[in-house]
Amino acid sequence: MSTTPAATRPTLRIGAQLHPQHCDLADLRAAWRAADELGVDSLWTWDHFMPQTGDPAGRHYECWSLLAAMAVETSRATIGSLVTCTAYRNPHLLADQARTVDLLSGGRLVLGVGAGWFEQEHREYGYPFPGPGGRIDAFEEAVTAIRDRLTRLNPAPVGPLPILIGGGGEKRTLQAVARYADLWNWYGWDSTDPVAEFARRSGLLDDWCAKVGRDPREIGRTVMIDAPQTGLAEAFAAAGATEIIVSVPGPFDLAPVRELLALRDGLAGR
Repeated sequence: MSTTPAATRPTLRIGAQLHPQHCDLADLRAAWRAADELGVDSLWTWDHFMPQTGDPAGRHYECWSLLAAMAVETSRATIGSLVTCTAYRNPHLLADQARTVDLLSGGRLVLGVGAGWFEQEHREYGYPFPGPGGRIDAFEEAVTAIRDRLTRLNPAPVGPLPILIGGGGEKRTLQAVARYADLWNWYGWDSTDPVAEFARRSGLLDDWCAKVGRDPREIGRTVMIDAPQTGLAEAFAAAGATEIIVSVPGPFDLAPVRELLALRDGLAGR
């Protein structure tokens, strides 16, 4: 298990994932504009087809339509999805969508991808839902196709499009992160000691990097937390996290975001 010494640790970034559910679009749009004005480093949505909590028939909005709007209504933060499910997104079309949103944003898109896990939405929308092995096989094929398609689009993205892979699977997922990703996202809401578990899996990612011949310092380590976990942010940073992303449900109280921004600025001043 490894951690990054404070002297060499990158400046901590702070992000906010705004839940695209149980809200009016006007309130969601106002929230991402307000967070951008506060100075967050990143803004995120998710890629689901139905609410993840509360009434399953409640209001919900589609990921890439939101990202296109976010791209033109914000100006500072990077934007992206935690994470886009490749199981129900054609990888070539996804690359084209991502390239277009990146251009709309002026080069601020992070392409977050994952293998998918929520069986109900696959069934509801008519997509197959293979077992874990089949999903990760298809995921790796999709990431390879996305990377290839991005090199052939005209016009190209503003710059090299960062790819984030979400998940904590110790064998296939972390190996894919080591091979393909610029950023890794982990969350451990069900862990009894989330900081220690993050550090352990981050160490496993370092091991996979060694096996595939990748410098582990090339991969940013992002952690998603919920509002009650903001007190753990500094400990996550000490354990090697380069970005803390707080998950914010409607009605979009940004107090946890402000708390984390104050921490970021305080750490930068040390």
